[in-house]
Amino acid sequence: MKKYRKILAMLSVLAIALVLTGCSNTPITDKSTGFWDGGIILNFSRAIIWLSHLFGQSYGLGIIAFTLIIRIIILPLMIFQTRSMLAMQEIQPQMKALQKQYSSRDMETQQKLQAEMKKLYSKHGVHPMASMLPLLVQLPILIALYQAIWRTQVLKSGTFLWLQLGSKDPYYILPILAALFTFASSWLAMKSQPEQNGMTQWMTYLMPLVILVTAINVPSALSLYWVISNAFQVGQTMLLQNPFKINRQRAEKQQAAKDRQRAIERAKKRAIRNHKR
Repeated sequence: MKKYRKILAMLSVLAIALVLTGCSNTPITDKSTGFWDGGIILNFSRAIIWLSHLFGQSYGLGIIAFTLIIRIIILPLMIFQTRSMLAMQEIQPQMKALQKQYSSRDMETQQKLQAEMKKLYSKHGVHPMASMLPLLVQLPILIALYQAIWRTQVLKSGTFLWLQLGSKDPYYILPILAALFTFASSWLAMKSQPEQNGMTQWMTYLMPLVILVTAINVPSALSLYWVISNAFQVGQTMLLQNPFKINRQRAEKQQAAKDRQRAIERAKKRAIRNHKR
């Protein structure tokens, strides 16, 4: 399992590096060229501006609308990713039991462990790579949306509510909301896990702080994007990974297993008593 995690981490970092390699901070215009700038970012920028015109030249509403559209488009990937992740979480106790059973580091034992792991994955219809592959697809899309807002001058020159989209939020309302929604999403996801470790809890509190500090120091157009995207993430988590529902179902399964075990024990005792008679 550790081997898989290392590979997944390397793939994620590589994906980010490849995408960011094609990025720059130069403004996006009709003269922008290249697959990334001229093909992806420029069309994202045009779509946001077109939506803004539909809402009476409101670039703030254009950013909100396009962010929601993108999140809805990639929702099937998120559903697949979440289901794969939940399936992996449910078999964690069995995985740990196998790792304890085959704890020896010699090659023969490790081969047996890998074979048993494969049987476990096959039995429950999961694959350790499955939950990460959709993320590698989503990552460039979300970075492209971020870049389109950041590098389109007209989006940063408009106003929305109390905001000058090209300037920082003077009242820090958007940074605080972005941090709160980030925390809510992370906390809900953490609570759905059958086992929680210190790293998960630490990241749950660290990420909102990073978002808060960053959002305070960037144009409010980007803060608006983070608020809408993270608010959508909260709703998505409640829909796909509702910890209250998951924990209730998990408790019901555990109780059902205990009831079955008690019924078996009672049946054995009755059989012993009847045999003695």
